Amino acid sequence: MTGGWILVLALGLATAGMKAAGPLVLGGRRLPAAVLGVVGLLGPALLAALIATNTLASGQQLVLDARLLGVAAATAALLLRAPVIVVVAVAALVTALARAGGMA
Repeated sequence: MTGGWILVLALGLATAGMKAAGPLVLGGRRLPAAVLGVVGLLGPALLAALIATNTLASGQQLVLDARLLGVAAATAALLLRAPVIVVVAVAALVTALARAGGMA
């Protein structure tokens, strides 16, 4: 098993543990409104961070390549309210065309 899969499994177990710990610790009490606001923003913030690092990084270097064009095309398609399958297809097509055109 590679290190990547070990990390995925560890994160999955940690996520399950955190989800189980909430009801056990709170014992049926509701979270304060301020905490609920922060918890609601954790998912989108994590997703944005993952997209940014996978799009703009190669190892420890900043890289501007075809992936960035694909994400930009997907963003444009989302702003035009395209269906998700169209967004994915547009991003893949733009990335493929950029790579075929010589952009790494």
